[in-house]
Amino acid sequence: VGAPCDPTPWLRVRKNRKFMGVQDDLAVAAAGRAAAHAGLAAPLGERVGLYLAVGYIPFEQEDLDAILAGSLVDGEFSMARFSTVGYDAVNPLQTFRCLSNMPAFHVSLNLDVQGPYLTGYPGPGQFYVALEEACAALRAGRVDAALVGGVAHQTNWLVRHHFSRVEPPAEHLVDAAGFLVLERGERAVVRGAPVRAWLRAFALGYRPHDPLNEPIAPEEIGADAALGPASLPAALAAAGAGTLRHVLRSRDGFVAESAWEVRP
Repeated sequence: VGAPCDPTPWLRVRKNRKFMGVQDDLAVAAAGRAAAHAGLAAPLGERVGLYLAVGYIPFEQEDLDAILAGSLVDGEFSMARFSTVGYDAVNPLQTFRCLSNMPAFHVSLNLDVQGPYLTGYPGPGQFYVALEEACAALRAGRVDAALVGGVAHQTNWLVRHHFSRVEPPAEHLVDAAGFLVLERGERAVVRGAPVRAWLRAFALGYRPHDPLNEPIAPEEIGADAALGPASLPAALAAAGAGTLRHVLRSRDGFVAESAWEVRP
């Protein structure tokens, strides 16, 4: 939770750091720690999948101002000017640092994850989609283990601006990443894995709605909503022994619930 975060202990090629933004740093560090805690070491290979929810696209105001200034003709926005001048007003590496699929790329590259993957966007409801897909892959035998994560860089100008406009607005936002290593119980026991929790119940649904005329007031029980899609894995990491029950109603229409038996 929080940035800056140093991912260099997990980087196979340290020069790649220049391509990484805050959400990439957070995701690599969280995934690396989760794999280590689960007793898994890179290369993770073809029998490990990656299932990830990534928060809203981050961007700082000074970069947006530079793009806009380079895209004006007589005080009006010009698409032709944007595509020839404005687009080049910021560091070209900025594109790599804000794309939603880049955290998955950096995690897969540095931990050598070669199995199936899913990237969703942008909130805790999509984390449940990732969790559901990972469970399906494990049941079908497509993977032996799954890295299931959520990451969001939320303290930048663009994301704060977005959350100030939605109804109801969100005032408290935190940069965060969290990963679970999910396995079938029998494999974890045979492997001698240090089991942190057992997933005992899971439900996921969706409520169709018009987001412009029927905004949904989000609700989250059992985790800190300020952490975005990292809320549930962060709650599990911090939980004491007992049952953790997480209930979610997300802005984008997901209704989800899970119950976890947390070990000491």
